[in-house]
Amino acid sequence: MPIGPLRPIRTASSLPSVLPNPLLVPKFSGSLRRRWPPLAAVHRETTPCKSEEFNMDSESLLDPMRLKLKELLKEVEVDYSSAFTKLVDDTVSAIRGVVDDIPEGLQVTADEALGFVKDVGADKVDFKFRKPKSMEIGGSYSIHCIVKPDVRIDLFVGLPKECFHEKDYLNYRYHAKRCLYLCIIKKYLESSSTFGRVEWSSLQSEARKPILLVYPGSAPADIPGFHVKIIPTATSLLNKAKLNATRNNLHKGNVSEATPKYNCSILEDMLMEEHSEFVKQTFLDQKELREALIFLKVWARRRSSIFHHDCLNGHLITILVAYLTTRSGVHHVDKSMSGIQIFRRTLDFIANSKSWEKGLSFWSPNDAKVTKEEMKMRRMQHRQSFPVVICDPSGYLNIAFRLSKYGFAELRNEAAMTITLACPDKCRGGGFEETFLTKVDFSAKYDYCIRLNLKGNANVHASGYCMDDECWRQYEEKVYSILAQGLQDRAKAVRVSWRNMASNHRVEEGFSSLDKEPLLVGVTLDSVDKALRVVDIGPDADKREEAVRYRKFWGEKAELRRFTDGRIAESTVWECKQWERHLIIKRIVEHLLSRHLSLSNEHVMVTSDQLDFSLIHGSQDPISSTPTVLEAYDVLSKRLRLLKDIPLSISSVQPLDSAFRFTSVFPPEPHPLIKEKGKGFAKSGKRVETCVQPLEVMIQLEGSGNWPMDSIATEKTKHAFLLKIGESMENNWGMTCVATEENVDVLFSGFAFRLKILHERGLHLLKSPAGGNRVKRVSSIDKILLLRSQHCSMINGLQGRYPIYGPVVRISKRWAASHLFSTCLADEAIELLVASLFLKSWPFDAPSSRITGFLRFLRLLSEYPWNFYPLIVDINGDLTSEDEKAINETFMLSRKGCEESPQNVNCAMFLATIYDKQSEAWTDLSPTPLELKRLVAYARSSGNLLNQLISQHQNDSVGWKRLFKTPLYNYDAVVLLHGNKLARPERCRLPSEVNQGFHIAQGDATKDFNPLAYKDMKGNLDEVKQRLMVDFDPLRCYIEDLERDFPDIFKLWYDGLGGDAIGLTWTESSSKKRGREDDVKEDVISILRAVGETGRGLVRSVHLIKAPKSCSLKNSDLNRSILVPCSRPSG
Repeated sequence: MPIGPLRPIRTASSLPSVLPNPLLVPKFSGSLRRRWPPLAAVHRETTPCKSEEFNMDSESLLDPMRLKLKELLKEVEVDYSSAFTKLVDDTVSAIRGVVDDIPEGLQVTADEALGFVKDVGADKVDFKFRKPKSMEIGGSYSIHCIVKPDVRIDLFVGLPKECFHEKDYLNYRYHAKRCLYLCIIKKYLESSSTFGRVEWSSLQSEARKPILLVYPGSAPADIPGFHVKIIPTATSLLNKAKLNATRNNLHKGNVSEATPKYNCSILEDMLMEEHSEFVKQTFLDQKELREALIFLKVWARRRSSIFHHDCLNGHLITILVAYLTTRSGVHHVDKSMSGIQIFRRTLDFIANSKSWEKGLSFWSPNDAKVTKEEMKMRRMQHRQSFPVVICDPSGYLNIAFRLSKYGFAELRNEAAMTITLACPDKCRGGGFEETFLTKVDFSAKYDYCIRLNLKGNANVHASGYCMDDECWRQYEEKVYSILAQGLQDRAKAVRVSWRNMASNHRVEEGFSSLDKEPLLVGVTLDSVDKALRVVDIGPDADKREEAVRYRKFWGEKAELRRFTDGRIAESTVWECKQWERHLIIKRIVEHLLSRHLSLSNEHVMVTSDQLDFSLIHGSQDPISSTPTVLEAYDVLSKRLRLLKDIPLSISSVQPLDSAFRFTSVFPPEPHPLIKEKGKGFAKSGKRVETCVQPLEVMIQLEGSGNWPMDSIATEKTKHAFLLKIGESMENNWGMTCVATEENVDVLFSGFAFRLKILHERGLHLLKSPAGGNRVKRVSSIDKILLLRSQHCSMINGLQGRYPIYGPVVRISKRWAASHLFSTCLADEAIELLVASLFLKSWPFDAPSSRITGFLRFLRLLSEYPWNFYPLIVDINGDLTSEDEKAINETFMLSRKGCEESPQNVNCAMFLATIYDKQSEAWTDLSPTPLELKRLVAYARSSGNLLNQLISQHQNDSVGWKRLFKTPLYNYDAVVLLHGNKLARPERCRLPSEVNQGFHIAQGDATKDFNPLAYKDMKGNLDEVKQRLMVDFDPLRCYIEDLERDFPDIFKLWYDGLGGDAIGLTWTESSSKKRGREDDVKEDVISILRAVGETGRGLVRSVHLIKAPKSCSLKNSDLNRSILVPCSRPSG
């Protein structure tokens, strides 16, 4: 077989380290990705203290929060050095020079931007070019508040009055001439060799107000993306009185209503320089005020749902802070406050102030341009047209005219949540990471994300591209009103966003290409039970008008029903199976958008069921069999407690298996051959599994003083008890019991229940946590049972509080297994990781959908500072401050040798709970630092892919399946198995393939083992049952054989849920033991051949992807003797 050359890959040893030096104060990266404080701060931040000591207002230089804030400022502030100032001055001077060279009197016609002029519907737009009245720097640079990485300079270009007529405020003439003026400037700038490129953009995503982005020919490497924004201004250009909120300035067709947004769009340009000057005077020599503004910008930019065209932007944040310093703002902030205090005061004002109800206005009796009564009247006029009002000193302009109702609600919600983060019981260290570093983006924030593909949809601009508002903003409002009315109390928030101004857009061609980007809708559910109800009850039948409106809105889905209480009312019913209830939101959205906006389902993508394929077994989700499992368990539990013919009666029965707590990826389904004695079975042609998955159940016996003290004797006694229990179950209830050397399995009602006994000494330890030396007297088996029983009980309670918890855990387990992490990440560890997302979800709400929860799980894995902090999971709120202090001390002891030997750290992933404060139960030995490094890298890659799938327009299922398809070239060697010889072949749908490296061996499948058999096998039921194998898994047996036969040679990676590939990575110790290269080469080949030989009958092929560092294989080696088939199995 011809095999290509070896391909270099990123193995675990080459992946970036996740364990930095804990003794150094870490820095923030330029992209504001998470970095964390030193270990010295851990104890200080978790020591119990008064709440005011945790307040972010602390001024102590030793306060960890203040140290972090200083580090944050260093990272995001621009160094206004002479070199940077020279770069700005030179670029602006070059722009001035080019503009000055444009000939005076140049005739400018609509042909310069024919598409734009046509789409806005303007006429009489020709003019003769005149030089700008002024060119001044404004914006953040003028007050030294630029925040990296967006280093841009606002250059205000004053439009000359000679180019405009006094009535150009009508019918978009101003906007058209404004665009044409920029077209001329752009043409001359592009002809100059001084600039790298000149691009179009828009002012606050308003397509009718384009601006220019000018990039210098050469910019310093430490300031990537530096550019100048050319923003036209229109000071004193038109009559402001003609643009008040009540006037109609669009004399088109039958439009007679006022055009407040259109008017504010022009007034914004007319007052921009005046506002810029006011901001300069406010922030002059105010260091703390500038720091607060920077904090607010960082905070807003981390939250994409509020740093948006219909919510916050840098200018609006600056205006709001400036307002709070004035008399109009009741001097809400003053010079005595620190930057973080001003930050918190501003958020408090946004979230809680009642002034928003009547609107804000910059009015002072000392320098008022209008009387108080005039200002009040103009403010009330704006209140009739806008949900949020911030009147400028003239009263004509509402500075917040772009803020939408739902955008402002989102802003207030985010501000209120951020204020609570400083509470010590909410977040560690005053919530610094959650406030300034955590990325609160669209895909992670909302439970359901909806993408609408509107490309080429003529309905969007059926009434024209630009009326009072742009057609895109009007369509956003339409989508919001439809979904808000349809979802009702199912949704706590609905957010609509259409970022439709692409960077490569050519303004001259008009607006027809601005529908390429999808419209995004985010839905946050109120509660899962309420949101996923099956029936919506509408108005009563006797309320005719309301009933007619209800039927008009819902169409054919509305029906008249009689309810159990006798009420007759309109209703909508969303019938579905129990395991499909998460699709109800999707069905509602698709129905409403199809009915009201004529959007077909292929143009609507709702993130709800895209990952369901990972949980489907056969034709449905096996979780649907869980009620049957619980019913069978209840019967078994009652029968066990009723047993009287055993030496010690059974005092309690407790389920241990994850299937009982809804977190098993593939819970067992009822087996048709497992029935009680005397009952027949129906014959059919269907195939059934011969490998039966057991469900573990723990039982406790009444107390006795006759138990042996030796642990081995105790286990033998337990087994004797289990045999007696099994015999009694058979005699009393006719139940089939299967005994082995270690277990007793009860076959009953389609399931196999595996019984475990907890010794009474373990039970006594459970009831007395301070047992001291008693721990030494409890066997390791009892310790594990104790931990599992407590874990199961707590997870059961958590699942009851958060119904979506189970599906998130199941998908997370499936992902970990699909990427071959079954060997290093225990199921219980995954359950605790996901639990932390629900218990301390800040700065988010607890997830209410499986896809959002899964994305947050991936980010937790990839972003949590495992080397600096333990992850404390307090499910029932049992941990005290002393407990948390002890946990942190234990954690710091485990990290003492990290600097000298980072790869020998104990418990690389420290998960602490009330029942396991030392993290000994699930993560003591694995994942190791190298395993965790690999796990973090895979989680980061999968998280990025999932984020793209949610936010970008990709409807094909291939991309979603890639989340669970691991790249096999990341291993040193790969063993492929015969999928039809695995315990459950249905789970292995697509056979794995290796298309690179060296093919070392291959083998045929055994004929003696068949995991599937026909249900109509000959013989009676008892004989047929003998062919069933409880808890037999060929893959697990093969892994155990490899670990026994090849210790310290390679690390095994496999999928314990049904994958047909095993990854091998060479260990460092194995490389050191080898000698010459020829010996190493033969050693590697012989080892891999032996690996294939060990799994004969199960192994399909063995591939060498990457040889050890001391060995270099070539194609000539392949031609000699590397391709050797495994021995054909004899049975």
